[in-house]
Amino acid sequence: MNIIMLGAGYVGLVSGACFAEFGVNVTCVDPDESKIQRLHDGIIPIYEPGLDDLVKKNVEAGRLAFTTSLSKCVQKVDAIFIAVGTPTRRGDGHADLSYVYQAARDIANYLTEDHFTVVVTKSTVPIGTGREVEKNIRETNSKANFAVASNPEFLREGSAIGDFMRPDRVVFGTNNAQASEVMKALYRPLYLLETPIVQTTLESSELTKYAGNAFLATKITFINEMADLCEKVGANVQDVARGIGLDGRIGKKFLHAGPGYGGSCFPKDTLALVKTAQSVGSPVRIVETVVDINNKRKQSMADRVIAAAGGSVKGMKVAVLGVSFKPNTDDMRDSVALDVIPALQAAGATVQAFDPVAMKEAERLLSDVKWMNDTYAALADASVAVILTEWNEFRSLDFARAKSLMASPILVDLRNIYNPNEMVNTGFSYTSIGR
Repeated sequence: MNIIMLGAGYVGLVSGACFAEFGVNVTCVDPDESKIQRLHDGIIPIYEPGLDDLVKKNVEAGRLAFTTSLSKCVQKVDAIFIAVGTPTRRGDGHADLSYVYQAARDIANYLTEDHFTVVVTKSTVPIGTGREVEKNIRETNSKANFAVASNPEFLREGSAIGDFMRPDRVVFGTNNAQASEVMKALYRPLYLLETPIVQTTLESSELTKYAGNAFLATKITFINEMADLCEKVGANVQDVARGIGLDGRIGKKFLHAGPGYGGSCFPKDTLALVKTAQSVGSPVRIVETVVDINNKRKQSMADRVIAAAGGSVKGMKVAVLGVSFKPNTDDMRDSVALDVIPALQAAGATVQAFDPVAMKEAERLLSDVKWMNDTYAALADASVAVILTEWNEFRSLDFARAKSLMASPILVDLRNIYNPNEMVNTGFSYTSIGR
């Protein structure tokens, strides 16, 4: 089979490389000439474990190619996946679909009457977008022989390849039988592994993505509120999470208390769902509350650091360990660091930080931060250290060395990496979440 992945960003590149691994011939198309040149040179523009090897293998096998020109590769393809960005639209919180609709119009120019093509929305899009994509294509090219399908991605940054190759399920929606057969053929390797394939309508497929992310965001926010309650009543949120997570109806995943969710999906998708629901007169009040609580929580995390430092960080050096929104990625989108670091600076602190992979990206977004070469360089002369991202290398700190380097031994662990009881003998003043 032959497909095009329109957009060589996170979703498009990972999905394209994985489809190529299935034996599909994939061309990733992106208008960014520098990105395509880097891919031709074997340089992966994003950080995702294992992706560089997967791309190299399939390029060498002739199954994966990159170009800036849609016209050079669009003939006789079975499917074209739209995998472009849908950021939050400035001013109103809705998803910005301008890239999606422009992609649809670009595709329409090359569709023909004598060859059937499935146009697939892989981007996360609000309910009704698939219908609008179809409308855009038909208005641009009335003779185009095509059908539209929705195929949301469920890729977690840091483990995206495994999520694509061994997913919990595959969801696609279309009202066209021929398009359905194409989608089944593309995912046949997963069908043979007995992966559940959920086939539904366009609207249901689109809503499934938003509903899934909103539910997970709600789960995170719930345990964060339980963590706050634990601090007031003397309970341990990790014990509570384990106690409820062992209930099969609830499950243990996404019950880790912390500073709030971030990243490329949950913040924008929960907000887009809220806006969509409001626009059709069916508000999702639980999700509205989740969005509000999470925003306020991230903004309040600096207060915890300041409190641990004795009520003021003015004139102090604060060591920040980890700035990406989660480990195993360089993604800074809606990272808690973007709230915590400016707030600490506004309170008079000098911030020195280290992250294994995200510092280059973070430098564009954060000013007046002293970026250090390793963990212990960041700790040097710091009056307080704060763990913002649970990178593995922060899980086994040499506390004797850290104590000898720091101006005062104060650690604020916003990811609950360490056991409070075990921290007693380290000589550190230790603060965590909900314990």
